[in-house]
Amino acid sequence: QVQLVESGGGLVQAGGSLRLSCAASGRRFSNYAMGWFRQAPGKERAFVAAISWSGTSTYSAGSLKGRFTISRDNAKNMVYLQINSLKPEDTAVYYCGVTSTTSWNSPKSYEYWGQGTQVTVSS
Repeated sequence: QVQLVESGGGLVQAGGSLRLSCAASGRRFSNYAMGWFRQAPGKERAFVAAISWSGTSTYSAGSLKGRFTISRDNAKNMVYLQINSLKPEDTAVYYCGVTSTTSWNSPKSYEYWGQGTQVTVSS
C-alpha cells in the first residue's frame, strides 16, 4: 500500500500563489507516476497534472497549462503542485494520487489517494 498526505492548501486572494505538497509513504514511491486532481462542490474529480516516476515527463490539463506546475522529489517521497495566478474557479479540494498506468488523466487509473487539501480563492 501507499499512504498519501496532502498539505499546503488554504484561503488565498485571487492572483496569489500556493504550493501544495503530497507526502508518500509505504511501497516504493519512485515506481509510480503521480497525479493531482481537484474536486469542486457538486462536480466530478477533475485532472490537473501528472508526472512520471522519474520526473522527466509531465502532463497538464490543457486549460490549466501555464499556471499549474507539478514536480517531485523521489529522495523525499514528495510531489508538489505549484499554482500561480489563482482564480476563484480554482476553489476545490485538491487530491494527489498514485498510478501504475499510463492513463494519467483518468481518476479511475489511480490506485491510492490522499485525503485532500482545501484551496479556497477569494475574489
